[in-house]
Amino acid sequence: MKKRIGSYPRVRIEGGGRAVVSQAGSVLLVETVRRAGLDTAISAALAPWRKARAVHDPGKILLDVALAVALGGDCLADVAMLRCEPAVFGPVASDPTVSRLIDTLAASGETALQAIRSARSEVRDRVWSLAGEKAPDADGQVTVDLDGVLVIAHSDKEGAAATWKKTYGHHPLTAFVDHGAGGTGEPVAALLRAGNAGSNTAADHITTARLALAQLPKKYRRGRQTLIRTDSAGGTHDFVSWLAKRGRWLSYSVGMVITDTIHQHIPKIPASAWTPAVETGGEARDGAWVAELTGKLLDGWPKGMRLIVRKERPHPGAQLRITDAEGMRITCFATNTPDRPIAELELRHRLRARAEDRIRAARATGLRNLPLHRTAQNRVWLEIVQIALDLLAWMPMLALTGTARLWEPRRLRFRLFSAAAQLVTTGRRKILRLAKHWPWTGEITGALERLALLPNPG
Repeated sequence: MKKRIGSYPRVRIEGGGRAVVSQAGSVLLVETVRRAGLDTAISAALAPWRKARAVHDPGKILLDVALAVALGGDCLADVAMLRCEPAVFGPVASDPTVSRLIDTLAASGETALQAIRSARSEVRDRVWSLAGEKAPDADGQVTVDLDGVLVIAHSDKEGAAATWKKTYGHHPLTAFVDHGAGGTGEPVAALLRAGNAGSNTAADHITTARLALAQLPKKYRRGRQTLIRTDSAGGTHDFVSWLAKRGRWLSYSVGMVITDTIHQHIPKIPASAWTPAVETGGEARDGAWVAELTGKLLDGWPKGMRLIVRKERPHPGAQLRITDAEGMRITCFATNTPDRPIAELELRHRLRARAEDRIRAARATGLRNLPLHRTAQNRVWLEIVQIALDLLAWMPMLALTGTARLWEPRRLRFRLFSAAAQLVTTGRRKILRLAKHWPWTGEITGALERLALLPNPG
C-alpha cells in the first residue's frame, strides 16, 4: 500500500474540455440587466455613436466592459473573460473594437457622458419601482453621501498629481445613495479631479451634487425628503447656501471644521445642555454627549441651520488633536432638520461612515486605479465603474434576501459569480446545470427565480 504524500490529491490536467462554463453565477448580473432594461436603455442612448454597418452595438460593448469590471476586471482587456463564454454573454467585441469605442466616446466629451447618465437615471427609476419595500426610498426619504477618494497612479497619467496624503494620482469626488442598515449602496456621481484638487472645494461639491440629483427619480431632485451628507469637506458657506437655496430646499447634514470660535465656546456650554449620544438600537452611547450651539456662531449661515457639537472620550491610545478640549474628542456638524432630538440627528450624521464601505467596494470594482492615460478616457471609465457598481447593488436589492443582501463585491464574486456549471443543449434550449456540491447554489437558483418573477421592461 502506497502512502500518499502531501495534503491535497493529485489531479491530472488536460486542455480541451467542452460544455463547461466558468463564472456561471454571473447569469445573475445578466438577468438583472435584462429585467432592469439596462441593455436597451444604454443601446438607445449610444445609438448616435454606432457606425454604419457596425457589427457590435456600442451599448452592448460598454455594458460588456461594465460586466467584466463587476466580475473583478480592472482594465478593458478583461472583457476577454466574457468573450470566452458566448452562451452566457453573447457575442463580445474584440479588444481593438472596445478601445476604439472608448476613444470615440472620450472624444465626444460631455455629450457621450450625459447620454450614459440619462440611461442610468431612467433605469434607476424602474429598478427602485421593482424593488418596492427594499428600495432606498421605501420610507419616502433618500440619503446621498458625498466623499472624496484617492486613486493612486503608478505612471504619468493626464491629471495625475501629488495628493494631500503625499501620494500621486487622482482625487475623484463621489456620491452614493445609502440603502440603509438592510442593504449596501449605489453610485450616483463621480467627478474626476486632479490629485491636487482641494478637499473642501465648494464648486466641485456643487457639481457632484447636481450630477447625483440628476440620477434620482424626479420627485427627489428637490425638497426636504432628500438628505445630502458630507464630512467637514462639505462644510463651506457656498455649498451649504447652495443646498438650502430657496426652491431647492434640500436637507443637509454636513461636517464642520472646529474653528477657534467654536473651540472657545465649548467650555462655556453648561453641563445640563449636554445630552447622551445614542446607538442605532436607541441605547445611550457610553462616554459620548451632544449639545446644540446657538447665538452668534450661526451668523452668516443660511436661516434654519442648526450647529451640533459632540464630545466623546477617545479610544485608548488615540492621540488628541489641537481642536479637542478637556481630554475629549470634539466633532461638529450642521443640519437644517428641525424638530428632531439632537442625539437622533447626530446618530444620522454618524451613519455617514457607511460611505467608506461604498468606497471600499468601488476600489474593489475598477477604482483601484484608472487604467487609461487621458483624462477624457478615464471619465468614461468612471461611468463604466458606476454601471458595474449599479449592477452589484441592484442585483442583491432585487434578488437576494437576508444577510446576502449585505455582501460586498468580493464576497459576491467568491460565493456566487465564481460558481461553475455544465452547459447542456436540449433541442433549441441551452441549460446551465450548476454544481450540486457548491455551498451557495441554492442562493443562486433562488435569486434567479426571484428575478424571473419580475416583469419584463415595457
